[in-house]
Amino acid sequence: MADRNEPVVAADPAVIAGLDHYLTLPIKQQPTWTDLEQVASVRKQLSALPPLVFAGEVDILRDRLAQAAAGKAFLLQGGDCAETFADATADRIRNRVKTLLQMAVVLTYGASLPVIKMGRMAGQFAKPRSSDTETRGDVTLPAYRGDIVNGYDFTPESRATDPNRMLQAYNTSASTLNLIRAFTQGGFADLRSVHEWNRGFADNPANNRYKALADEIDRAVKFMDACGADFDALRTTEFYVSHEGLLLDYERPLTRIDSRTGTPYITSGHFIWIGERTRQLDHAHVDYLSRVRNPIGVKLGPTTSVEDTLELIERLDPNREPGRLTFITRMGAGKIREELPKLVEAVRDSEAQPLWITDPMHGNGITTKNGYKSRRFDDVMDEVRGFFEVHKALGTFPGGVHVELTGDDVAECLGGSENIDEASLEERYETLCDPRLNHMQSLELAFLVAESLAARN
Repeated sequence: MADRNEPVVAADPAVIAGLDHYLTLPIKQQPTWTDLEQVASVRKQLSALPPLVFAGEVDILRDRLAQAAAGKAFLLQGGDCAETFADATADRIRNRVKTLLQMAVVLTYGASLPVIKMGRMAGQFAKPRSSDTETRGDVTLPAYRGDIVNGYDFTPESRATDPNRMLQAYNTSASTLNLIRAFTQGGFADLRSVHEWNRGFADNPANNRYKALADEIDRAVKFMDACGADFDALRTTEFYVSHEGLLLDYERPLTRIDSRTGTPYITSGHFIWIGERTRQLDHAHVDYLSRVRNPIGVKLGPTTSVEDTLELIERLDPNREPGRLTFITRMGAGKIREELPKLVEAVRDSEAQPLWITDPMHGNGITTKNGYKSRRFDDVMDEVRGFFEVHKALGTFPGGVHVELTGDDVAECLGGSENIDEASLEERYETLCDPRLNHMQSLELAFLVAESLAARN
């Protein structure tokens, strides 16, 4: 694959696909690299490395998402706000996978639908920022844009952009994927084991309202076991990875032309989304992702217009291909019931059928009195309820949830059954960017969604 500083020949499939047209367009949220020669060198190295995911896996996911868009499956997407190299340990990766598997069991039972399991993992290293710089006292430095670009420590050395971090992101993603595949294919995901993990949650007195559902799942598993169900077939599970396709200096060299079809796939992850800050119709991100075969997501905030929503469909899914396009709504609890209906109604009436999922995290940010970025768990839960209410009223399918979570015992979001307060934040706050649901809060959210899906059915 040619890098941006080298000429390409007309026979290059990437030229035929128009992949590099994005270089002629405005682009937002990119780092200001200080060494462009090093960027070109790293891009060339990345283009020669093996793909992290494969076209066949991406095609299977697209089929699964098509089922969800048709109301026959449900998408659970979750993981860190921003992955870090330091936290890519076996224990922390296992805990995130474990939490998603536990949530999936609850959702599968509550929805009586297959649940597509997808992590914000193995690639979520780049973060958009509200400002290019950060000032503390009299010192102004470049903003932290994720471990793939620079470091979090507030020093000139740490905040300097370093293209070699893209290679470290690739290697960290590869090792994360290796662990994910081992966990989900080696018996760790056995249905019986995952259900046993959930019992500790239901035993919490604050979660008595969920105990009945947990008991029902327990009886169902025991019934299947007594009937001689083939639990060997339930020892493994499909698990996909996703991230925001923000840093195109990383995504472009990891885009490969499939030998079977001659079409381009981003091989850094199965599912790639465009953020609220980079979904401009005439900018680079929408153009680039319109040209690849991966299923694509787009974040839609409360200021999204009907016109932009319909035009995003035209740009990203002109053939109305089932499973191709997912809209990830992030309205905020106070706005979702007012802003979401007009978008869903317009898309429904256009006869397009994207998958609709809710991100109840990003529209509900607050700053606590003691200075922490946080979210109120009640607001997160209320946005989920609002999402279901809107879709029920319009006769459309609420097809999934997208949450920032960790499997660890952190305190970053206020409330929940543990009654996390501002003092708790001072003791167990770990995120480098946005606050995440901890393990207990994630399961509590899963039970709420399961109740909503069961009521809908």
